[in-house]
Amino acid sequence: MLLQNRAVFALGVRMCTTHASKRTLVETRPSSDMSEFRKVFSEAKHIAIITGAGVSAESGVPTFRGENERWRKWQSQDLATPEAFSRTPSRVWEFYHYRRELVMNKKPSAAHLAIAECEARLKKQGRSVVVITQCIDDLHRQAGSKNVLKIHGSLLETRCMSCGHVTLNKRSPICAALKDKGAPGPDVPDAQIPVDKLPRCEENDCHGLLRPNVVFFGETLDSHILTKVEKEMEICDLCLVVGTSSIVYPAAMFGPRVSARGIPVAEFNTQTSPKTEYFMYHFQGPCGTTLPPALAQHESEIM
Repeated sequence: MLLQNRAVFALGVRMCTTHASKRTLVETRPSSDMSEFRKVFSEAKHIAIITGAGVSAESGVPTFRGENERWRKWQSQDLATPEAFSRTPSRVWEFYHYRRELVMNKKPSAAHLAIAECEARLKKQGRSVVVITQCIDDLHRQAGSKNVLKIHGSLLETRCMSCGHVTLNKRSPICAALKDKGAPGPDVPDAQIPVDKLPRCEENDCHGLLRPNVVFFGETLDSHILTKVEKEMEICDLCLVVGTSSIVYPAAMFGPRVSARGIPVAEFNTQTSPKTEYFMYHFQGPCGTTLPPALAQHESEIM
């Protein structure tokens, strides 16, 4: 079934790519007319909001790309792999402990809050908002969003390598051995924590080694989450692509796939992306500035 789900999803992406490419031959440049978008927003019943690292960057969370791509002397992408965790679990846990502690000290941005407020408000009107996020922080939930699909997992969840149990884990530090560890400086030595002192499973006396419940590079996405995303992509009548460069797949094709069905898609980002040309709207600037007025109460809303 898992292979079947992956095959179906891959087929959908290929179909979307073909259709979206045809659209670019006839479409004009995306509109930045906010009043026009607001009219479309006022009529939408099922809104899908795809969010990326740009939303959390406005809360002070590093994107771990560009200038933030290194931790100590390693590229972050070299640490976030199953192979790295198998070889040096202590080093990888230090890296993720650093990221966990950083995230737990951040607050939701104006964009996070606007999305959560919109979801709560529209729910009272029988309308739905779902957040499909590439972010692995907890900021959408902190802001108050309830309907969140985390396609890359969560920094504040752990998964047992032995029994597979997944749980929310907001301990700080996550274990005694990691207290004050994880400093990112290039000259900081590895703590070399013994594996039995790293975070361990407490489910039914399992004591298996825990790992961050995030999707490492080279791992497949959760098929159950993708199935839910597929459903949301099929039923939405408005899609927002917020704070993402649209270069990480398969999320990069979610917006174009919706657009290929003729559904309005609006991009909110500090700059254009490789997928901007596929969308009906593009609003350039910080998401915390452009998104709140876009999602604010419309004069036609029934209160």
